[in-house]
Formats: sequence, structure tokens, C-alpha cells
Amino acid sequence: MRRVFNETMLELAEKDPRIHLVLADIGYGEIEPFAKKFSDRYFNCGVMEQNMTGVACGIAMEGNIAVTYSIANFPTLRCLEQIRNDVCYHNANVKIVIIGGGVSYGPLGISHHSTEDIAIMRALPNMVVLVPCDLQEAAAAARAMFAHEGPVYYRCGYKGERDIHHRPFAYEIGKAITVEEGDDCTVIFAGPIGLEAQKAVERVRDKGIHCRLISMHTIKPIDREAIVAAARQTGRIITLEEHNLSGGLGSAVAEVLADEGCLNVRFKRMAIPDIYVHEVGDQQYLRERLGLTAPAVEREILRICQE
Repeated sequence: MRRVFNETMLELAEKDPRIHLVLADIGYGEIEPFAKKFSDRYFNCGVMEQNMTGVACGIAMEGNIAVTYSIANFPTLRCLEQIRNDVCYHNANVKIVIIGGGVSYGPLGISHHSTEDIAIMRALPNMVVLVPCDLQEAAAAARAMFAHEGPVYYRCGYKGERDIHHRPFAYEIGKAITVEEGDDCTVIFAGPIGLEAQKAVERVRDKGIHCRLISMHTIKPIDREAIVAAARQTGRIITLEEHNLSGGLGSAVAEVLADEGCLNVRFKRMAIPDIYVHEVGDQQYLRERLGLTAPAVEREILRICQE
């Protein structure tokens, strides 16, 4: 997915001289084409994410589009004060791009987990939060991000993501995409982990249960209409995300349900428990340990549909 993002950014930068890339000593293999082609719009600040964010804000305040780019939680947690006070307060046109959300960098341990980022970023005024699920959404989200005026947080997958969409779709910030139709239950996901939801939905279809599958690629502003429609038309909602249980997609959906009076819907959040993931292993191994794979989603669908 990162390759698709970088290719899309390079394509857009060829047409828009405002696009600048600001790094914190990371990502040479993927961003080298940008650095070579637009050396005057490429800045490597070294291992200083706070400075990177301040530099990007200054570039944006001069009428440009600045992208901060690094892995996991480093472009967010390490420089949260600068994101809040410099970028969001001034509504600066800065795009914060992380490579590898959730436990993508599982072998490197907790220091490289990005499991609280959505909760933190969506709490900041002026910030848009995008979580593309596959290569097609990654490209579409990148285009929408660069067209949007103001701060955007873009949570990009690391590598090896498989396509979830198999039909053409229209991408718009704040408008969810229905991947599969169904009236028995709704599964709402954000990010590449949606593949696990898709597998589960396919399995229960063979058992006569037809689930609506929704990609909530924008966590903020969230698609309230899609959530309310799912609640009223299916009566059951499950959310799936590779993020802490607190403050992420599930919390955002629950807020909408409460605000809109949809309190009789059967609702289940599937996410990383409110713990630090102390085990070390690849992403799929950790998903299995955390109960975030297709068999676990299938069990929840069957359970919620039998209640």
C-alpha cells in the first residue's frame, strides 16, 4: 500500500508544485523517486519528528501542501504537541502520513505499534482521519487528501495488502463505501483488517446469513447516515479495527448510535483490548492472538444473529 501511496503522490506532485515532502530519516527505498525528481521540494529533517512537523507547518503556511511521512506512531505520538498547536490550531495544509498502522511492525515490539493513533488524531479540531483498506482505496484516499484544504491524517498499510474492493466505487471523504449488501447484520471496518471481515461475511453467507459490509475509510468526519441506515435496516452492527478498543472506529460508531437514538441495535466492537501488546510476532500472528481474524469475526456474527 505504501508503494501505491508514493506513486500517487509522485504523480500529483508532477502537476502540483505546491506538494512538498518532509521526512524524519526514513523510507529511502520508496520515496527516492520523489527525492530525485523534486529535490527542491524534499526535506529530510533527521530523527527529529517534532522539528519535521514544525518545518512542514511553516512550508504549508507559505501556501504549499506539506506531507510529513514516517512509520508507525513516530509522526503522531512523538510530535503531538506540534500537530495540535502548529498544524491543527492554524488549520495548516499539512498531511500526516504514517506507514504501518496497528501492529504492522509487530516484530519490533510496542515501540513500533500504532494502536492509539486514531483516537488521538480524531480528537483534534480541524483534523480529517483517513484509513484506506486496500490498494484502490489507498490511491483514491491520497487523491482526496491532496485535494482537501487543511490537516489530514492518513493511516497507510505497510505491505502485502490484498484488494477488498472488486467493483468500481466512488470515493469521497466522509462517505462510507458499501462493499457487500445484506440485511441480517452489518460489519463496519476500517483499514486492511477489513479483509478478515470480508472472509467472515463470505463464510456466514454460506450459512444463510447475509451481512452488509462497509468500509469506513473516513473516521472523521464519519458517515453518520451510513451508520444510522445500517442500524435501522439490519438491527445488528459489528465494528472491526486494528486499534485500541478505546476511541477508535468502534467508539466513533457508538457515539453516532447514541446521538441518533439508535439504542436498541445489537452492537459489538472488535478491536485490540485496552492493553499493551507485549508479544512479538508478525502482524497476522498478533491478529490471531488478539482475536481479530476471520474465524473470530464469524463467531461474533453468528452469536449476534442468534440473540
